[in-house]
Amino acid sequence: MINYLKSESYRLLRKKGPHLTSIICFALIAAAAAVLYFSGQADPNFRYATSKFFYSNAIGAGIMIIIVGLVYNSFLTGKDLTLMKQSISFGISRNTIFWSKLILTLSYFLLICVVGIILMAALGENLFAGDNQAIRNFLLACVNMAPLVLSGFFLTHTLKMLRVGDVYIIIVLFFIFVLSGNMLRVFQPISGLNELYKYAPNTLLNDNLMGFLDDTVRFDYKYWCVGIVISVISLLIGAKKFANKNID
Repeated sequence: MINYLKSESYRLLRKKGPHLTSIICFALIAAAAAVLYFSGQADPNFRYATSKFFYSNAIGAGIMIIIVGLVYNSFLTGKDLTLMKQSISFGISRNTIFWSKLILTLSYFLLICVVGIILMAALGENLFAGDNQAIRNFLLACVNMAPLVLSGFFLTHTLKMLRVGDVYIIIVLFFIFVLSGNMLRVFQPISGLNELYKYAPNTLLNDNLMGFLDDTVRFDYKYWCVGIVISVISLLIGAKKFANKNID
């Protein structure tokens, strides 16, 4: 597995896509900060030039961060999947391929997320009016959001390895992380579904954002329970199905 990891890592780092995507992500963060900052400088009554509003853009963009995770996951699970038949013929197990691609793309994605958080914190604390509570709440909201974003990444990896099309993956992600809570809300009067609604991923993401905006955000185990359940189910089913999947 170590040799395969080294080989895949070498190919990943030589690709232009991951580096270009990272630059675009960081540039968008900087551009958002610049727009808010210069808008505040041009108009003293512009009320959105605050660190709290700047951070809220990230806390409210859970689905977009998951889509970015889809892009990073694709760098080793897109056209590269055509090379799997050759890898398997050389004696590399399917489990090694499944988990190695996950480890590498996840590591790169996590690195970009951490750097992005640091960049946002640096810009927010140096360019905008704010207080220590804003950065504290931002980091706490990120901790709550992390398991849900990672569960989206793991689900994406499973679907990509099973060669599900990107359009269908995006539909699944939107259903789970954008629409699930809204659909369960319709059935809230039904006994038991009211509690299930509270644990829907998009309900949790919305609650996290509202808590941040209201300065009431706190660490909540529900985010981690839901994220871990989705992650474990996705990876176990994905690894089992991939082990038995025909490679054309």
